[in-house]
Amino acid sequence: MEYRSFVKSSFIPTSLDRLKRFHEDPKALAKLTPPPIVMQLHRDARRSITDGEIEFTLWFGPLPIRWIAGHEAGPSPHSFADRQIKGPMAYWRHEHVFTEKPGGVELTDRIVLAHRPGLAGVLTRLFFDGLPLRILFAYRHQRTRMATQLE
Repeated sequence: MEYRSFVKSSFIPTSLDRLKRFHEDPKALAKLTPPPIVMQLHRDARRSITDGEIEFTLWFGPLPIRWIAGHEAGPSPHSFADRQIKGPMAYWRHEHVFTEKPGGVELTDRIVLAHRPGLAGVLTRLFFDGLPLRILFAYRHQRTRMATQLE
């Protein structure tokens, strides 16, 4: 299995507390899902952003992609990770790292992923790798900035 990495960092002019509260909101995933993709939540059994599971479907037009993600502690005190328990990828672990900086917070998303062989891998490469992944996280960082900016 070939593992790939993706990293996207942005400076967000907000407080660490505000950024954390945004990610704790059960509606955050829907807010971070760009149109025309529709996120359908089935089960949210998270006790916190570092503990529990969430089950959802991402609708790419008529194509549903079901996902169960486990939330766990990340690599630093101000971070968390979601790891695919069941879903389209052979492997997916996404770290959300918040680092305080003068005037705001640096948001870093780090993903390690691997595709399945065959048709499933072709489809996940089209939706969850390369340019689509860069576009997705550019959108997510912009939405996070808009949702957490200080007045």
